[in-house]
Order: sequence, then C-alpha cells, then structure tokens
Amino acid sequence: MNLYDELLDAWRKEKESEEIQPLAKDFYARLAEYMMKLREESRMLDEKTLRGRLLQSERENVKRLIEELIRTRYDKIMRRISLGEILPTASLTEDETVLHEKVTPSTESHLSLLKNILQGQLVKAEEKAKPKVMLVRILQEIPAIIGGDMKTYGPFRPEDVAALPRENARILIKQGAAEEIEVE
Repeated sequence: MNLYDELLDAWRKEKESEEIQPLAKDFYARLAEYMMKLREESRMLDEKTLRGRLLQSERENVKRLIEELIRTRYDKIMRRISLGEILPTASLTEDETVLHEKVTPSTESHLSLLKNILQGQLVKAEEKAKPKVMLVRILQEIPAIIGGDMKTYGPFRPEDVAALPRENARILIKQGAAEEIEVE
C-alpha cells in the first residue's frame, strides 16, 4: 500500500470512529517526507502539463486529508484529556505522545480547579504559587531534623545553605538558628 492509500485509509477510519485509531509511531514523519517529495516534484514540472496538473491535484488532496486527519485526532485527544480519560497511547504517534505529555499537567490543574470550586473550595493562586521549600542560611550547629515531609535534613553547621520544607525553615528562623535567603 502506498502512502497516499495509507493516508486515505487512516483518514476514513478516523472519521468513521469515535475512538482514536492506531497509527504508526512514525506516520507523521513519513507524511512530511511525502509532502516534501510532492512539493519538489511539482517544482520541476510545468503545471500546464497533464502530469503537472495531476501532481498538483494530488498535493492538494494530500494536504486536505492531512489537515482533516490531524484536526480530527487532535479534537479526540483533547476531548479525552479534558474529561480526564486515559488515552490509548499505543494508538498515538510520537508527536501526539509529546502533545499529550505537555497538555496533561495543565488539564489536570484545570480539572482540579473545577473540582475544588464544585466542592466550595478555592485555593488562591498566590497560595498555590508559593514554593513548598525555603532556602535558608544556617547560623548555628543544628542536629539532623525530620522535616514536615518526613525526610531527614542535616546535620547542619554555621554558614551551610539548605532547602528545607517551609514550615521547618520558619521554625528555625524564629529560633534564630537560620535566616531566609531571598531568591528572585
């Protein structure tokens, strides 16, 4: 099966199904090479000849099929992600897998916001944006401590710099054993 037939078959299956249809991992890379080949061939041919017109027609059809295929798949992927559904990653191309990995964290944040609002809770953006650790300069000897995250920190000597859980850092600062290092 040549690539044009493979593209047409993929387009047809995608349009007929609600599910994301499996594509080879390198499918888009092969389509890009195919489009480049068509573009180069059409530059060498006179568009007034039969061969030139046929090649131009093929290029336009391939372009339309690629646009519709990618748009349809993108819509299906985004709809599944926005509903919090698990995507069948075996059906995705390499490029779609990268898209999925980039979009999922922001979508999860959006879904979390929605869930919090529906439960009558809203965490203010400033509160969420605060880092969970604080950078401090140690001013005196401190034995090892168990942080709020249940990890062991230290022991510390004067002039050590440490990234500690915010609540532990605040306690050490209040006791005069450390001072906050402002990071911009």
